[in-house]
Amino acid sequence: MRRKNCGCGSRKPIYCPPNVHPTQVAPARVSPTQEVVKTNVFHTVVPHVHPTHTRTVNRHYIHNQHYFPQTQSVENEYIQTQSNNRGNVSPMGQGPMSQVSPMSQGPMGHGHGCGCRPCRRRRGW
Repeated sequence: MRRKNCGCGSRKPIYCPPNVHPTQVAPARVSPTQEVVKTNVFHTVVPHVHPTHTRTVNRHYIHNQHYFPQTQSVENEYIQTQSNNRGNVSPMGQGPMSQVSPMSQGPMGHGHGCGCRPCRRRRGW
């Protein structure tokens, strides 16, 4: 049986080796940009300096003490007078006893030989 012709005038096609043409680049189709977030972590040390200054004040109190030393001395002067009165003593103080010099008077202003107690004691020394 014969095959019927399809009308195109060909019979069974003959396959030839393909011709390989160079690759062509078509215009790019750009999709919307997809955002990817990549996080980089950096540790940074920031020194914060808070200075403190301590001043030590040594306060010295000087107490000036003033001394006024005073020395004392006591001098005891004894003045003796002697008088030899042989009967011419006047009861009114006109005799030789009234002529005693002021230098020979004691601390109370009276002369020695007047008969008072301090003069009697001093005579015995």
